[in-house]
Amino acid sequence: MPDNLIFLQDIVQQTPVPTAVYCTDYLTISFANNAMLSLWNTGGQVIGKKFADITAWPEQEPISQEIRRVMKTGLSFQANDQKLDVLVKGEWTPLFYNYSFTPLCNEKGAVYGVVHTCTEATRLHEAKSRVVNSDEMLTMAIEACGMGTYEIDLTANKVKTSDNFKKLWRIDSDITIEALEAKLHPDDRHLREKAYREALVNGMVCYEARIIEKNKPARWIKVFGKIIKNEKGDPSTILGIVQDIHNQKEIEAELKRKIQESTLDLRRSNDDLLHFANVVSHDLQEPVRKIKIFNNMLKNEIANQLPDRSVIHLNKIAHSANRMQCIIEGLLAYSTIDKSTQPVEKIFLNDLLENIKTDLELIIKEKGAILIISDLPEIEGAAILIQQLFYNLIQNALKFTKAGQPPRVIINSVLKNINSVESVEISFKDNGIGLDPVDAVKIFAAFERLHSKDQYEGNGIGLALCQKIINRHNGTIMAKGKKENGAEFIVTLPLKQNSESI
Repeated sequence: MPDNLIFLQDIVQQTPVPTAVYCTDYLTISFANNAMLSLWNTGGQVIGKKFADITAWPEQEPISQEIRRVMKTGLSFQANDQKLDVLVKGEWTPLFYNYSFTPLCNEKGAVYGVVHTCTEATRLHEAKSRVVNSDEMLTMAIEACGMGTYEIDLTANKVKTSDNFKKLWRIDSDITIEALEAKLHPDDRHLREKAYREALVNGMVCYEARIIEKNKPARWIKVFGKIIKNEKGDPSTILGIVQDIHNQKEIEAELKRKIQESTLDLRRSNDDLLHFANVVSHDLQEPVRKIKIFNNMLKNEIANQLPDRSVIHLNKIAHSANRMQCIIEGLLAYSTIDKSTQPVEKIFLNDLLENIKTDLELIIKEKGAILIISDLPEIEGAAILIQQLFYNLIQNALKFTKAGQPPRVIINSVLKNINSVESVEISFKDNGIGLDPVDAVKIFAAFERLHSKDQYEGNGIGLALCQKIINRHNGTIMAKGKKENGAEFIVTLPLKQNSESI
């Protein structure tokens, strides 16, 4: 053989593509490279043997017929993704192959042999199967959710949709962009136009609109899509889904109607409450005031003439009248705090505390109380409400004291960043009777009392009022302590408010 022929034979022998040549109708093997021998699972001499004698494939006979057909007709044959049971490590294993049979012709055009080549495609087959399965599962999931899919070729101006898309869009004619636009409610077409303008910037299409059909009520749908760009960066395709949201829209409309009704009822209720508060402030406080006045007049006029038991009764009347007035004032404050807005202004907390100390001067002197106040920052808020907050907390500390022990209240602060908001945390710590940790939350509820009115005066509204004031200022308040070991109230307030009024 010439050297170049030997060289070519060596190349074919070493190629990883299984290759063999058959001659005559008996498919006598005249050549087989190492890769084909490995596929046949034989390492012996095969030249001169018949194809049927060296392969034990279950698919051998159909393959032999195809080789003979090529031998007879001179027409090539190719098969892709075909399953062959191949003996691998002593076990028949299904593998997938692409193989071809090509005729070899002499100078007169007569076929004298067939070249057989094949390549394994098992991994490609499995990958294709996974893609197909994924596509089928995705299609099933989309249809199960009542959605339809669409694909718009922007270059050819063609639309391809699923059957469910046509059903949702109420269209059974040829799908065109014009036909889709015609199905949109006239009042909603601008939403589609706006969505597509925005999609040119962000690449996403999203809008809600109503689909109309003659003699049928309009139905709401939601369209979502993504723009696919070509290699030049120009929009070429839109892939997306359409979803029926009509029931959702009806539920939203019904919910909105109920909210409006509830808001109206709540407004009426609040108006009634405000009216009640006005009645309390004017109609009830006056009789209580007169009871107190006439009771004092009786005491001044005839106390010397009454037995001690009657004087005790008069004192009880005075005590009950004072308590009634306290309850009325507490109810009025609690019910009206949300009714009027207060301007936001700068508050110098140390100056505010000095004013509160002046207001509580008598009880501070009476109990020998000690107030230790650190330097506090300036904040923004409604001054009248913040003063009420601090007043209630200090008065609370001075009220629940231990017998025979002067009350001590320590007020200090620390600046903190809470959820990216510059804030101040202020602690009011006392040495009083303390509180059970299990009561640390419920004490902020209106009319919640942990002690009887005979032990400690009050109306059970003070801390609830503090909670309302804190909420108005976007802050927090919490309590902690132990029984007979003092209590601590921790208040957090933003240094600045986001609005001009609260």
